[in-house]
Amino acid sequence: MATVLMCRRLPRLGRVTAFSTAAERGSSKSEKEKQDKPGAAKAGTEPGATIHLLKPQDYRVLYNPAAYAKGRAGSRQHVDRDSSQALGDTFTGPGTVQAPQAFPTASSQALSPGRNALPKSKSNILLEQTILATLHKEEAEKEEQEMYNSKEDPRMFQKGRPEYRSLSCDSAEPAETLPAEEGDSILQSVAGCEGSPGILRDYFLKLSCLPAERRVALLSHPGFSALCHRAVEAIRLFSTPELIQILKACVPLAVPASHPLLNACEAEFCRRAWDMGLEQLLLVADCWRCLDRNVPSYLGILFSYANLHWRELTLPQFVQLLYIVGEGRRSPADLAQKVESTILKHLDAFTLEELGAICLGLFKSLSGISEHVMRRIADRVSLQMEDMSTYALVNVLKMLRYTRMDHPPLMRELGKVIPARIPATNIQGIMHITLTYSSLHFFDEAVLAAVAASLPSKVSYCRSKDAAKFLWSFGCLDYEPPNEEEFYSSLIKQLHAKLHEFSKFPEHLLTALLGLAFVKRFPEELIDFALREEFVQKTRGSKYELNKDLFTLGKSVEIEFPTYRGSRLPPQLYQEFTEMVSSFAEREIYVRPEIVEATSLLESMLGGPEYVKNHMILPHTRSSDLEVRLAADGQPIPFNFKDPVAAKKLRDVGVSLTDDLMSQLIQGRAHNPTAVGSEAGIPSQERGDAAGTPCLGGALPAGATWQAEPAAGRWQPREVRLALQVSNRNHFCYASRRLLGLHCLKRRQLRLLGYAVVEIPFWEWFPLLKRTRSEKLSYLHYKVFCPALLPRAA
Repeated sequence: MATVLMCRRLPRLGRVTAFSTAAERGSSKSEKEKQDKPGAAKAGTEPGATIHLLKPQDYRVLYNPAAYAKGRAGSRQHVDRDSSQALGDTFTGPGTVQAPQAFPTASSQALSPGRNALPKSKSNILLEQTILATLHKEEAEKEEQEMYNSKEDPRMFQKGRPEYRSLSCDSAEPAETLPAEEGDSILQSVAGCEGSPGILRDYFLKLSCLPAERRVALLSHPGFSALCHRAVEAIRLFSTPELIQILKACVPLAVPASHPLLNACEAEFCRRAWDMGLEQLLLVADCWRCLDRNVPSYLGILFSYANLHWRELTLPQFVQLLYIVGEGRRSPADLAQKVESTILKHLDAFTLEELGAICLGLFKSLSGISEHVMRRIADRVSLQMEDMSTYALVNVLKMLRYTRMDHPPLMRELGKVIPARIPATNIQGIMHITLTYSSLHFFDEAVLAAVAASLPSKVSYCRSKDAAKFLWSFGCLDYEPPNEEEFYSSLIKQLHAKLHEFSKFPEHLLTALLGLAFVKRFPEELIDFALREEFVQKTRGSKYELNKDLFTLGKSVEIEFPTYRGSRLPPQLYQEFTEMVSSFAEREIYVRPEIVEATSLLESMLGGPEYVKNHMILPHTRSSDLEVRLAADGQPIPFNFKDPVAAKKLRDVGVSLTDDLMSQLIQGRAHNPTAVGSEAGIPSQERGDAAGTPCLGGALPAGATWQAEPAAGRWQPREVRLALQVSNRNHFCYASRRLLGLHCLKRRQLRLLGYAVVEIPFWEWFPLLKRTRSEKLSYLHYKVFCPALLPRAA
């Protein structure tokens, strides 16, 4: 294994400590406590030396099926990684040389420069010892390598019933192996023998029983090529059972998916499909899956046949069909209703592994399922979770997440069962468990702590997708585990190691960086990479809409990481993103009943629309604020002048909220028959130059007692700006008062910019919406004129 010594700087990680309050986080940690934690040493700028092992060209990262299944021992079988895994799964294939990374793989919080640097003498002896030690470590890691067989694990349900033997292809090693000499004899006899279809079939069956090492060499043998050629010529002479046997024999022979023999078999099976039985059709489909061959035409015929013969489907045939649907990543729309009714029909008869297979098939094929059916499945799983394998359970969680359905009994039972299983679970399984909690906004500290404790030792098996989802999930739930420094530094290190993958999957890097930003972590080199023009261009080519993520990341760095000196998004992009978000907010956010009601009442209470503004102070956080400004004496300050006409009608003073006026507001009537505001007898005076333009920010005429809205970013002396947060349930974790990460980030940034954040939480405001106007006004008055806010101005 070749070795190269590369010297490079260690990454810098910005860890910003913002203002912390009880509303933002349950407790705050001093900067000293952060510095005293092991592994939290600051990164310097001294260059460090990192030793990289260049992997052989046929290297694979493999996974262990036993890590998912409950009670199964770890398998050491080396298998090729499934080429049809979910989107985002990528690896370095044969013939591909991984380029040296542009950034180091060590985290500044994990290693100090001194620990990375070699002694100045750099003696050959020390270098040799270092290389040998690194090689030894690599070998040790390979021995402990986590393996996951994406072909075998999804098929565990087939072991639960004997009926699956006739529906599936058994890829296990043959019970009796063929002697190598007999195999050689068969290959020699092919050239001089025409052979009937039955003899050709027998040859394939016998050769498939050769020892594994002999089967590998078989594909390049001229005799095997001649045998395949004879089979292609006689393809229509085989009976259907004979042709199926030949196809089954191709599985242990590992015939390549693009082999001419398989081309001929596929065409012939498509021709004969309507004359075959459902059992045969499902068996052939399973063989194609084992051979890694994509056969959309054949699957289309299978689904049409199943649709016409749906009432004939047995329970095992139905489950096998959904397995094929999932592996083919195809969702026949005309089967959706029949699938749901069949699930309900057999729900109590399915084994737990079959329920997992059904959910996985629906999830992989992106098949929708009604909330009623998913709830019935979850009801059963929650009662028998202890008896379910982790792999099957994770598949149920995937579908639960896909349907966006809350099921507290299942989640509570999961919190009891899953923490003890986490250490033995495969990294992708842990990722899906964690992502379920964040997607459903369900906070369970015991589960998250177990994940965080287990992850650092497994982090080297993370794909870029996995690392990103872990960071997003913990950030989304605003949870920093007890081992936070080790947890975050290991994942940041893995992001550096996977940097080459982000050019193909830019969404993963943005997902990871946003998750880090939610918890006030800003790895400088990764942010610089993400905000470069070439990376931004790659996000435009993604099938996901990433503009909002770029917007949130770029603006968060500006506000919370002022010492950052790397790449930034151009101003025109910020303008484009702001317009896009604002357009959405006008259609979907500002018009929500709870916000409209609060805005209207505040306008009445304060003296008019110029005293309150329903907008997004921080557009990159994608939620609205009701902004109110108060002078040091508690008087509201007008500032919201939406157009020149309104600007010409500026008030000299705001509304004086006397006891008498408040009494009138609460009672819902005024002594003056005109409305509150300019029509309520409040003095007004037009302002502007001779052309009628408002004189914003300039000198005021004599007698004026306020200053018009200042230029952007300027504050009037001793002014308090309130950012009222009319929240809803989606801003918080499920059934709790714990804010989600994005909304913690927003409040933190508002405070950094000088705003006083005033909460109008849904559990207080929503019940008031059904109460009297006076009760709502009294509540808002209490919130706006809280005495604790006014000392800020003084």
